[in-house]
Amino acid sequence: MADEHALDEVVTFTSDLIRIDTTNRGGGDCRERPAAEYAAERLAGAGLEPVLLERTPGRTNVVARLAGTDPTADALLVHGHLDVVPAEAADWSVHPFSGEVCDGVVWGRGAVDMKNMDAMILAVVRAWARQGVRPRRDIVIAFTADEEASAEDGSGFLADRHPELFEGCTEGISESGAYTVHDGSGRQLYPIAAGERGTAWLKLTARGRAGHGSKVNRDNAVTRLAAAVARIGEHEWPLRLTPTVRAALTELAALYGIDPDLSDVDTLLAKLGPAAKLVEHTLRNSSNPTMLDAGYKVNVIPGQAEAYIDGRILPGGEDDFRATLDRLTGPDVDWEFHHREPALQSPVDSTTFARMRAAVQEFAPEGHPVPYCMSGGTDAKQFSRLGITGYGFAPLKLPEGFDYQALFHGVDERVPVEALHFGVRVLDRFLRTA
Repeated sequence: MADEHALDEVVTFTSDLIRIDTTNRGGGDCRERPAAEYAAERLAGAGLEPVLLERTPGRTNVVARLAGTDPTADALLVHGHLDVVPAEAADWSVHPFSGEVCDGVVWGRGAVDMKNMDAMILAVVRAWARQGVRPRRDIVIAFTADEEASAEDGSGFLADRHPELFEGCTEGISESGAYTVHDGSGRQLYPIAAGERGTAWLKLTARGRAGHGSKVNRDNAVTRLAAAVARIGEHEWPLRLTPTVRAALTELAALYGIDPDLSDVDTLLAKLGPAAKLVEHTLRNSSNPTMLDAGYKVNVIPGQAEAYIDGRILPGGEDDFRATLDRLTGPDVDWEFHHREPALQSPVDSTTFARMRAAVQEFAPEGHPVPYCMSGGTDAKQFSRLGITGYGFAPLKLPEGFDYQALFHGVDERVPVEALHFGVRVLDRFLRTA
């Protein structure tokens, strides 16, 4: 069991890490090294031998291995990222990098995404060092850079250039799972991620004939691009039920005493009420226009125009995605992958998934752990290159009215102290038995 010192440390570590500004603005504009050194120092204090690794100066990753008692067991990867998305201080109730602890809540950018989990990992490992605890299987701990952008300086770099550090790892856990979802009728759900939609960020390019803005131009690149972007944005993707989403719908239907008729998913979702939000964004591929770039003067028709699309692909959905984009862009607009990572799918009938369920239920017996698929992605995509099956498991017990998902990349990001305490207890329980 996690001791009182661990409960104090998780709050301190969360606050301290928030105060270290690791804003990732993209394009390499970030410096995770101070946070990496902070984490490495605390791992070393627990008797581990962390290594700091960089592809680019200042973009630092930390990796350490904790030896288990069973040398024949597969290793488990436990990973969290150190970077955060930008925050405008003027929009916040407290400064986003204050790490303020007030009225039982820790405030700041990264409080839920995901310096809280980084702090939980550190607190558990240090508690084990004090208590002389060793897990059954080797645990590889990785704190990564650059997750909030391309991961090229983070998990991608580690997977491609330092695979030896993850030798024996077959499974991994990280962010976005085992947090409380209140359904409005008294039930508490704890979704555990067992899949992710693939990342398909696209660049569209339209070419035409440059000319004077006052003259008729049937080869206008902006017009061609705008038409293609509108078609993509308005497209309704067909339903595609993956095994993870099927399992989620089936378990939710059973929990609510509803006929699990997967031939009429829309009706099923309506009957699930607020719980439907756990699956509604992972029933289809998606394609959202996000950026436009064309022209340099109002009276000049440019010869080229570009746009960017945030596409997400369900497991098994790439062929349909490609064919659909070819059709929607048409003959006058080219498209290519600007950034691409695979869709992931993990078994929900595995021993590891069962142990995650059990750990949650030990400390939240009134809760209902259920599988779900993430609509976005995590570093698990890059680590999957090493054959590591990823799950989302960063436990938090949250009060009713606390909208966890809205605080991801949102204003006034914060986490209750009691949620951190719950997370440490559950993580400790799971990792001891994993």
